[in-house]
Amino acid sequence: MNWDIGTDTLTNPHKNIRTDRIRFQNRTKQPNRYFPGNAVKTTKYSLWFFIPMNLYEQFHRFANLYFVGLAVLNFVPAVEAFQPEVAIVPICVMLALTALKDGWEDCRRFRSDRRINHTSCRVYSRKVSGFVERHWKDVRVGDLVEVASNEIIPADLLLLHTSDLNGVCHIETASLDGETNLKRRLVVPGLNTQDSSFEPQNFHCTVAVEKPNDNLNQFKGYIETSDMKRLGFGIDSLLPRGCTVRNTDLATGFVVYTGHETKSMMNKNGPQYKRSKLECKMNIDVLFCVILLFSMCLIGALGHYVWLESLPSVPLFLTPGSHGHMDSNPLSGLYMFFTMIILLQIFIPISLYVSIEMVKMGQIFFITNDVDLYEEKTDSRVQCRALNIPEDLGNIHYVFSDKTGTLTENKMVFRRCSVTGTEYSHNENGKSGKCKFPDRKLLQRVLAGGGDWDGCGGIRRCEATDLYLDFFLALTVCNTVVVSTATTARAQRQRVWHQSTSEIDISAQRCYVAESPDEAALVHAAKVYGFMLIARTPNSVKVRLPHGVELNYQVLDTLNFDPHRKRMSVVLRHPISGEIVMYTKGADYTVMELLDFERSTQRHLNWYAKEGLHTLCFAKKVLSESAYKNWSLLRQEALAAIDNREELLMETAVNLEKQLTLLGATGIEDRLQECVPDTVMALREAGVRLWVLTGDKAETAINIAHASRLLDQEDLVIHMNTDDKAVCKSILDRSLEEGRRHTRPGYPGLSIGLVIDGHTLDMALQSDLVDRFLELARLCRSVLCCRVTPLQKSTVVKVVRERLKVMTLAVGDGANDVNMIQAADVGIGISGQEGMQAVMASDFSISCFKHMKKLLLVHGHWCNSRLSNMAIYFFYKNVTYVNLLFWYQFFCGFSGTSMIDIWLLIFFNLFFTSTPPIMFGVMDRDVSAETLLGLPELYRTGHESEGYSHFTFWIAMLDAFYQSLVCFFIPYLTYQGTDIDIYTFGSSMNTVSLFNILLHLAIEIKSWTLVHWVTMLGSVALYFTVTLVYSATCISCNPPSDPYWTTQQQMSEPIFYLVCVITTVVALLPRYRYRCYEDQWCVGAQSASLSVYPYISFICTVHDTHTHTHLSEANSE
Repeated sequence: MNWDIGTDTLTNPHKNIRTDRIRFQNRTKQPNRYFPGNAVKTTKYSLWFFIPMNLYEQFHRFANLYFVGLAVLNFVPAVEAFQPEVAIVPICVMLALTALKDGWEDCRRFRSDRRINHTSCRVYSRKVSGFVERHWKDVRVGDLVEVASNEIIPADLLLLHTSDLNGVCHIETASLDGETNLKRRLVVPGLNTQDSSFEPQNFHCTVAVEKPNDNLNQFKGYIETSDMKRLGFGIDSLLPRGCTVRNTDLATGFVVYTGHETKSMMNKNGPQYKRSKLECKMNIDVLFCVILLFSMCLIGALGHYVWLESLPSVPLFLTPGSHGHMDSNPLSGLYMFFTMIILLQIFIPISLYVSIEMVKMGQIFFITNDVDLYEEKTDSRVQCRALNIPEDLGNIHYVFSDKTGTLTENKMVFRRCSVTGTEYSHNENGKSGKCKFPDRKLLQRVLAGGGDWDGCGGIRRCEATDLYLDFFLALTVCNTVVVSTATTARAQRQRVWHQSTSEIDISAQRCYVAESPDEAALVHAAKVYGFMLIARTPNSVKVRLPHGVELNYQVLDTLNFDPHRKRMSVVLRHPISGEIVMYTKGADYTVMELLDFERSTQRHLNWYAKEGLHTLCFAKKVLSESAYKNWSLLRQEALAAIDNREELLMETAVNLEKQLTLLGATGIEDRLQECVPDTVMALREAGVRLWVLTGDKAETAINIAHASRLLDQEDLVIHMNTDDKAVCKSILDRSLEEGRRHTRPGYPGLSIGLVIDGHTLDMALQSDLVDRFLELARLCRSVLCCRVTPLQKSTVVKVVRERLKVMTLAVGDGANDVNMIQAADVGIGISGQEGMQAVMASDFSISCFKHMKKLLLVHGHWCNSRLSNMAIYFFYKNVTYVNLLFWYQFFCGFSGTSMIDIWLLIFFNLFFTSTPPIMFGVMDRDVSAETLLGLPELYRTGHESEGYSHFTFWIAMLDAFYQSLVCFFIPYLTYQGTDIDIYTFGSSMNTVSLFNILLHLAIEIKSWTLVHWVTMLGSVALYFTVTLVYSATCISCNPPSDPYWTTQQQMSEPIFYLVCVITTVVALLPRYRYRCYEDQWCVGAQSASLSVYPYISFICTVHDTHTHTHLSEANSE
């Protein structure tokens, strides 16, 4: 086979570089054979190896190994307790159900892979001198691929040519990072493929790129042309697989990564797995059950040995083994130990983990379909990505929140500005919520400065006028706002962005698409003063000035924003004077440190921060031709570097951004989201401590904290802001003393708040001060961490979670919150204005902060309460039932005999009593949603682990032992001395146990629904149907047992019904009295401690009335 295009892997001194050479010649072997193909495979299994691979995966769970081991042990004749073929049925059913679920999910993945791999694309072929149709799976590294508008990119492509004259290609990366705004990609700088029609056969270059990685924001490499010139490129030239080309007729790219080495495939992760706190507690109690099981088996073994020793002679029913003689008594006792393990194996609930998974899926279904958590404006609802921790929502102690976009709307409004030391307010914009009204004095100053124009369109020179014009030019051009007319209709239809991030000028049919809301606010503010952004290309930016003159600036270079510099710069050449000017925009403290101290502007910035406004500074610098040329050479070397590329680019940017001239500053308002103060107050009343981690100034954060009721005016606020570690230690000691004094019993204490900046936080988190800091933080109701980096956010969360041993929740909306979200026990992402990275990294996603209230206080409480009660009930149910077999051993010489038919024994847990507990865990509500929202203090029951604790576990164990004694001995004493056979006696006891276990659940259910009634009555009906049919048709199904007509005979005798009633009443009476006492007194005591006396009678009514049917609440749930 002859191949058209190929790449060779070259020897390279850089270990992290992959070098490809593209050339055109006929070959007998595919030169790309050393690189992986573009076909993707996301399936876990193959058709032929599905069963062994799935079993291998399932056997990683200890419980499955345990029950399979016991089933195999039952095949040993010496320790056999049941008929081996029958005893293996339960574990086979559980394994088969899990395998069917896994197979169905894998089949869906297989169909999806096949559809993607057989999608068509166009790849260049030299044989036909053009692009030909091929499947995605046939694309190779080094191929040239052509993609048209609205087509999906088949592999990671290095952009070489586009139909746009400026070398721009717009892509939509929603499938990659969740962001629906368009991203701009550029042809490799300096490649010169846009000058004429692109001819692939004339393209002879070597491409060097970094090894595949999952970093979506980083890509580096270079192209070495035929004249040995290196052209560096970055992420701006990469078209990632799975993204969609928009507003670009054609784009041609060079395949650099394929298949599982592409960015998208390396970022595809399955559902996150986190171990919940309840599961950790449950695993400990399972170990206690194992200890109890082994103790009971040891009692059985010793009892069998003692019984054998007490026999005067060998009974006739004891037969010799296969070796022809009787086993010794100690050996028989040892065998009986293993027989008892097989007999009592369901002491460990085999179906508990599977049932819990089903319950969690049901709970998540109700959460995601809650109408109250649906946001109509964005057409979004709650999403869940971690399927196994919904109960942790009801046990949160600390909430760590971002500020911008989380507590606030992230819809920016231009409110104030300071130009040349003069402050101008824009109060009308604050009232309208949009930047429509200019300041009259500032507008007159701008228009007066730009009133005279020469024939060339130049501006009359005046130093003060230049600063005003430069200020608004900086607002207009120092950004990444894309001007689009082709996407206007689409943006109107889809309403992807809110007004602040994608403003559409309908009259001019112009759409501004900004990566951040503050950039959009600044561009629109400049537009109000007559400075309109007309067009932007990679090499130019066109601006219309106040009197209608349009200037086309040449863009020489752009220093993009990064989280370390916290500023961006654009280098332009003036179209008239030809001078080179750099405009810089950034956070106030990062720009002011590059200037001489400017007293009046700094004073204005402090005002803005106290009002809660976002502050930005603007500056300029005029460069000489020689200075820029020398700097540009260093910049190109940094762009072409592979090793330490980011550090070199940072160094060149810092070297240029010096000796700046201040133009002015802006204050942008970011309003609080709806219902944020109410949500914050509800969480505080629920005992949840809130920390706000933000990169803003302390004054801005404090203002927002007061507005959101995170801090009250009467609170004692401790400020920590120092550069000296000794001073930091002294502040901590004095603050601790003050905090302890205010929290001392009997002292009229105040609520304490802590405000700390990023540098001081670094010192406070050091090993010798971190304990003091955490002790102080525990005394504070609210903590504000200002000027913190994303790394500091995650560090704070980890320190609090690990050292204080508390459940933590982190909520944020931007990429800078991802580390914090992933570090917390529960991470929540808000789908706001800053993209979807936080949402994709979270466990749960919501559309606004107010949904936290119902998500935690209602659904969190319900999930925690339901799963806790269901887990306790499962332990109780299994222990109660298996103890019936244990008590019988005292009357059968500890021989491991079962008085219940093996099939009925299996069906009891597998079918008869399996569905009601699951419905109990999915739909039960101890308190209504209205009560939980009205009384946030009830959330604290999750903090105290009232639903599931070691105490409640052992209480359930004692109750189970008591009920099993009643269920065994009342029927035993009733039928003692009669001619009833063993299986008739067992049938009666089985029926009593069914009523006892189901009625026990009925006592635990707090809110009855139609589903509860159907499952409870359905279980009873199923039991009697199966047992009646089984006893009528099975004459000798399981020798030597003979269940024929036993149930019918039992039901024909009145004593049977009397036994069922008396036994059930006696067994459940303590449990019923305990619940009555708890409902009447415990809830009242708890309410009194929370100072909610008026609601005591209401809560008791809710608890005492078990006949409420909350169908309307189930619908809202």
